[in-house]
Amino acid sequence: MQNPSRAIAFYGTEEPVPPPRMLRAGKLSAELEAGNLRYIRWNGEEVLRAVSFIVRDKDWGTYNPVISDLEITEARDSFRVTLHAVAADAEQSFAYDAVIEGHADGRLTFAGKGATQAGFLTNRTGFVILHPIEGVAGAAVTIEHTDGRLIDGHFPEIIDPLQPMMDLRALTHRTPGRVEVHTLMEGDTYEMEDQRNWTDASYKTYVRPLAKPWPYRIAPGHGVDQRVTITLSGEGSVKVDDGPVDLNPGAATGPVPPLGIGLRPEDVATSADATALRALGPAHAVLHHDPRADHGKETLAAMLDVAGDIGAEPWLEAVVARTDDLGARAEVQALGALAADIDAPFTTVLVSPAPDLKCTLPGSVWPEAPDASALYDAARAAFPGTRIGGGMFSYFTELNRKRPPVDHLDLVSFTTSPMVHAGDDRSVMETREAHPAIVKSVSAIAGHTPWAVGPSAIGVRDNPYGAAAKSNPDNIRQAMNWNDPRQRGLLGAVWALGYFAHFASGGAAAVTLGAGTGPFGVVSAPADFPRPWFEDHGGVYPVFHVLRGLSRLRGATMRALDFAASAPVVGFAADGEMGVEIWVGNAGPDPVRIAVPGAGRHALLDAEHFAAAAEAPDYMDHLSPVDGSRATLDGFAISRILLEA
Repeated sequence: MQNPSRAIAFYGTEEPVPPPRMLRAGKLSAELEAGNLRYIRWNGEEVLRAVSFIVRDKDWGTYNPVISDLEITEARDSFRVTLHAVAADAEQSFAYDAVIEGHADGRLTFAGKGATQAGFLTNRTGFVILHPIEGVAGAAVTIEHTDGRLIDGHFPEIIDPLQPMMDLRALTHRTPGRVEVHTLMEGDTYEMEDQRNWTDASYKTYVRPLAKPWPYRIAPGHGVDQRVTITLSGEGSVKVDDGPVDLNPGAATGPVPPLGIGLRPEDVATSADATALRALGPAHAVLHHDPRADHGKETLAAMLDVAGDIGAEPWLEAVVARTDDLGARAEVQALGALAADIDAPFTTVLVSPAPDLKCTLPGSVWPEAPDASALYDAARAAFPGTRIGGGMFSYFTELNRKRPPVDHLDLVSFTTSPMVHAGDDRSVMETREAHPAIVKSVSAIAGHTPWAVGPSAIGVRDNPYGAAAKSNPDNIRQAMNWNDPRQRGLLGAVWALGYFAHFASGGAAAVTLGAGTGPFGVVSAPADFPRPWFEDHGGVYPVFHVLRGLSRLRGATMRALDFAASAPVVGFAADGEMGVEIWVGNAGPDPVRIAVPGAGRHALLDAEHFAAAAEAPDYMDHLSPVDGSRATLDGFAISRILLEA
């Protein structure tokens, strides 16, 4: 069977991605991408992650603007970019002009001015500035408010559930390399949110306070005129390490937690037909039940049949539709009786009020919902002898903002998605930098109560911030997609490996990733969305091999791998049945060198072996010798390494 193109193997889509344009003026550099700036550096050191003029719809979806009249002028000591852009859909449009100027003395300006001819409904239109987190979390910052007051503050260490800084006109901070970064924001009032809440690797300073009504309408003749001015000073420094990444398993860090998958009623038929799922070996399956979607006894029994067939312990994820205490208690009691009637062997029951599946922004009143303590106690009574879990079926953000009474729970749970705010490849992979902060923060919330994460995937299960997740008929990269193409590519497998590594080593009692089939699946099955190459060949996705391998390490002793969350690779190590087992993945499209500590055997999953892996669920069991010398991993390649004792 012939391999797919590298684009399909890497990303699951042939959607072209134009390379960014590098802009330079002396020590100042930045990448121009889709009309915005990324990775602003001074003398090679990152000082800001991005400055973007963005346009969002009423569901917080970000438009991909059509850019025209792009002109770039570069000299030795300066650069200038001008462009025209239109953000539009079938119902409305907003046009704007942008001017970007950079100078060797450390001055960088980005101005955006736009208007609409017929009115434009939006949740945010204007500038967003992203501050990196590595070396910045906990650092000092001088805050200038809109009235000119100067306040000394700090970037949050533990993830702030609200807005750590408000009423902003300017921010001044120093990077780890001692570059002073002064960011002046004009044209509106700005505030900051801690984007690590959504696993973004940044703090975000954005236009228009959330306390104002949203969505809001930009009326004809009332446009937007904003400017961001960045002033940089100091030498700056960046450590360049061209050597291979050393894979040296270190001290024991605890047992490998169980790894499970999600299951929804709409995926039962294809999951029941997917024989490869029996070889996956998930420890548990999280069965989603929502009476608002007409889920009932029949759908619950069908999901239980699938869980039993693949040997997964059944967990129940139950949405409670009633919002009053008495009605919610009766609903949970009825669900417990239904489960008993079909002899449902649930070992864990997670419950959440339906209103908590939607976001409540800071400063807003939470909608009516049953008392959490009473709801959890009702679940314990309805499912005697069962572990009771709760928290949020949506994202860590909502858990952080509405913290559960953990003394009424046996398990605190939440999910994440790496593309709530951005859908490009680099942003998705950068989210791993925020995982350690999520671990630290959720551990503080849960206290002595165990916590679990998932079902999580690159694609979003639901949209807490709008009517629904975005459909993706064109199979593109797009924030808030429910059927993201990278779930089927090597990138998705590497992302899952890094995700499990961070949360497992961080103390998660369980990790749940993706699903058996469907948009979050690990096995190819007929679907109503595009699946290039797999539509013709079928088989298992690369992520299948990662989940199968990690599932079989359950209970083994984890071994620390000493590299940063922003390293060019992700990895996980444990004491397997045949010795120390290492899983390592290249987190980018360019080759990466690794150094294996000693002789052993390995299996390699990459674009060259894509087709062979797709048709063989046991592909990663076929090992060949590795001599302990330096090796190279191709883009998004994954290696399973067994070291000799």
